[in-house]
Amino acid sequence: MNKNIFIACDTVNPKQIRKIIKDTQTKKLSIGYKLGLEFFYSKSGRSFLSKIDNDKIIFLDLKLNDIPNTCASAVNALKDLKNIKYLTAHISGGYEMLKAIKKSARKINKKLKILGVTVLTSLSNKSLKKTGHTKSIKKLVAQQARLAKSAGLDGIVCSGHEAKIIRKICKKMEIVTPGIRFTGNKTQDQKRVMTPKKAFNNGATSIVVGRSITQGNIKKNIQKIIKSLK
Repeated sequence: MNKNIFIACDTVNPKQIRKIIKDTQTKKLSIGYKLGLEFFYSKSGRSFLSKIDNDKIIFLDLKLNDIPNTCASAVNALKDLKNIKYLTAHISGGYEMLKAIKKSARKINKKLKILGVTVLTSLSNKSLKKTGHTKSIKKLVAQQARLAKSAGLDGIVCSGHEAKIIRKICKKMEIVTPGIRFTGNKTQDQKRVMTPKKAFNNGATSIVVGRSITQGNIKKNIQKIIKSLK
């Protein structure tokens, strides 16, 4: 599997996203762009997505989580956005929901890949317990990965700390790892972070990098990540 880098475009400003896309062009990396709830819900979000070049790898991070029929209908409502390559859903929504999402995805676009989101990288074991879970993050993520695999999903979203475990369970599935930081970067709202190189070494096929690239000089930050992977 190729190593991919998704740039998290955490803004509602289309001009800023165009600049991010322009400044991150390189032949040395496979680059895609992650657009989430913030942008999709914005006034220009859907319109922008419908016009973006088809050669761009677009990762729509909506983290679907509702009853199966609602999620299936939500996926079907995206049928006009042919350039979306990845879509996320919370594994915690259950087997039936995940199956319904995957089935609907096949109908609108056979190339659309569904990624199952495990435990958010903003959570620690302590914060997870407050939600009512008694298992550790690693045990819960492993259980969720097995569920996603049985539901026929294409990949798993997990932190780099769980990637090794997931790779043993999901040998041929994609593993997308957020919470990426360069050494010395502030972790901000993230609890479980990792450097790009270590995440790939742990089994990730793709990493998601946001502020470490988009804040400051984007071109220089891209060169920094290229060097860090050598």
